[in-house]
Amino acid sequence: MLSEWSVECSADDPVLVVPWSGASYQFVDLRENPYDLDHISEAEQHPALLHALRALNASRSPVFTAKCDAWPMDSEELETLRLELDHEAEDAPAGFASYIDLLWRERSIFTSFHQQEQMLHRLMRHATGLDHPFAMLDCVLRPALVDLTGPQEGFAVSLYIKALGHDPQNAEERWGEALDAVVGLLRNKELALG
Repeated sequence: MLSEWSVECSADDPVLVVPWSGASYQFVDLRENPYDLDHISEAEQHPALLHALRALNASRSPVFTAKCDAWPMDSEELETLRLELDHEAEDAPAGFASYIDLLWRERSIFTSFHQQEQMLHRLMRHATGLDHPFAMLDCVLRPALVDLTGPQEGFAVSLYIKALGHDPQNAEERWGEALDAVVGLLRNKELALG
């Protein structure tokens, strides 16, 4: 699996604020209310995303989620991913992608740019060994402000999983398999240990 990460922490970059609310959506704390997955339409539409959210918010998970989305890739996204993964258009005419914003539960990790940077290095190293040649993991480290029990400043990771396929269903299947593999890495205690 192709794996990359970057940092978006300049003054002009967006900050993840939790809890958040929009026109028709709002933050759902799946740690406190796991059955509120019913309120996340993307999870209802995509079983792999539902499974990932359940696993990432479970009590033994080192992270919890703040936002997510999933979508069929448009032609520009497809072309970029085909170039990155070195696949021809006729071999991979369809694509599917998602993102999940993650926050570390451990306060010392949440507030430490350095520790999250080390964690991302380890995640990339492990993910590169995954056998998913039609999928990519892309992570973005960004500032976060969480005010669930009092305001805390730290960092979040936006986790993007993208996959190519020979048709839309195949692309979504490959995306789901790659997402499941990355969730397994995130929940693995070895990631925190190095």
